[in-house]
Amino acid sequence: MAIRILPFRQYDENDVINLFAWTGAVNGAPSDTDSDAGVLVQVASGDVTGGYNPTVLAANATLLGPSDYPHVARNYYPEVPLKIQASDGTSASAIGITLAQTLTHDENGENLLRYPQKKAELFAVCEGEAVPVASKGIFTLAESAFSSLTSSHLFVKAAATGKFTSQAAADSDTLGKILVVGKRESQNGNADQFAGKYVVVKLDC
Repeated sequence: MAIRILPFRQYDENDVINLFAWTGAVNGAPSDTDSDAGVLVQVASGDVTGGYNPTVLAANATLLGPSDYPHVARNYYPEVPLKIQASDGTSASAIGITLAQTLTHDENGENLLRYPQKKAELFAVCEGEAVPVASKGIFTLAESAFSSLTSSHLFVKAAATGKFTSQAAADSDTLGKILVVGKRESQNGNADQFAGKYVVVKLDC
C-alpha cells in the first residue's frame, strides 16, 4: 500500500492545513507510490492575487471519462486550485506531511469518486481534492519515508522526492527529532506490508 506513515500518531487538528490539492502524478492504485500518505510536501502553487476561489471546475478524464468526443458536453469536476508537491529537499520550503494519499482507483480498478466508503478505508482523497497536511505532531514513519535512515541518528531533515533523511546532529535544516526506532516483523508466516524499520518522529515544520 502506498502509505509511508503508520497508524500511531498524535497531532492537533489546528496544525492540519486543508488548503492544497496534490499536483503531478497521482496514485492510480493503492500499490503506486507517487502521491502517498506521509510525503513531505511544499507549496507548488499558492498565488491568489488574482482572486481566490476555494474550488474551480476542471475537465478530469481520469475520474469522469474522456471529454473530447464531438457533440458531447465536457465533463467538469470541482478541483482545489492551490497545489502542493513533494519536497525538493529544501527544509525551509517544507510545510508538513500528507495524512492521506491521493488515489483515483482501488486495487480492483473501482473509481473511488463513486466509492466513498472504500476511499475512506484506504485513507485517500480523489485527485483534485484537498489533501490534509500536518505541519507538526508526533508521527510513526516507515523506512520508505526516508531516503537514508541510520538508527543512531537523532534528527531528521528534508530530502528529495518528498522523503526525509536522518542526521546525527541538529542544524538549521532540522525538521524534527527521532523519539523511537523500531522494527516490525512478519508473524506466523503471514506477510506484513509494513514490515521493516520504522521511527517515531516529533515533527515541526
